[in-house]
Amino acid sequence: MANAAFYSREYNNRELVPEHPAFFERWARTSEQARARMVCYLDRRYGEAPGETLDLFPARKGDGSCMMFIHGGYWRALDKKDFSFLAPAWVDAGVSLAVVNYDLCPAVTVEEIVRQMLRAGRWLWLHAQDYGMDEDRLHVSGHSAGGHLAAMLMAALWPVFDAGLPRDLFKGGLAVSGIYDLRPLTQVDWLNGDLRLDEPQALKLSPAFMPAATRAPVMTCVGGRESSEFRRQNALLGARWRGVLAGDIPMPDANHFSVVDALAAPASVLFAAARRLMGLDR
Repeated sequence: MANAAFYSREYNNRELVPEHPAFFERWARTSEQARARMVCYLDRRYGEAPGETLDLFPARKGDGSCMMFIHGGYWRALDKKDFSFLAPAWVDAGVSLAVVNYDLCPAVTVEEIVRQMLRAGRWLWLHAQDYGMDEDRLHVSGHSAGGHLAAMLMAALWPVFDAGLPRDLFKGGLAVSGIYDLRPLTQVDWLNGDLRLDEPQALKLSPAFMPAATRAPVMTCVGGRESSEFRRQNALLGARWRGVLAGDIPMPDANHFSVVDALAAPASVLFAAARRLMGLDR
């Protein structure tokens, strides 16, 4: 493995994108506007812990498809309310959007966050029909730490978690700018103080070293202007999950933050790919 200084630099997206505060400010502002003008069910509880809530933006048309989106922030920052801005494009396309929260490190471990995402997926499957959705048309996406969590859900053995759940609870996954081998993060001092990962735990929580649980399709994406480590991570999952890879979506001009904007832009190749993943391009 490379040295700690290399990893510290390669994983520091806020340093690599000096204009990142402008992204966060715009996301927060446009998200507030989306919640104000859309039909939405906010802070629905999927579990008992403080962070176990989700915001649901139901589509009034379409085939009952739902996309669950998991935000990033290195498992220790940001909030679902920062990503409501994704909802207008998805609802217009006939897809309900569920933006999930989770408790943040260091208050909880990364492993506990994975369990929370399992509970969120179960809640969506159980309650889909209450919100006009089809429990057989659930998909999951995530960005950065959320890309890791989305991949973990595509590796999840749902009937082991809950015998009442189907093996293919999510019919497809979109992992954007994710981290699929967590071991390098054990060397990133400014981050691992909160994550508290050691090498065995990092390996245990690395979806690149697990098989995908079903044949459900998975798409990957990383910005062309992201660090070499994020590009390597993206290629690693694609290589390890070749049997289920439905496409790696090129975003050559995107950095680690601008790539998220593509998920809110119907004209983008990433949005079109997500619709293809969900079978909505036919």
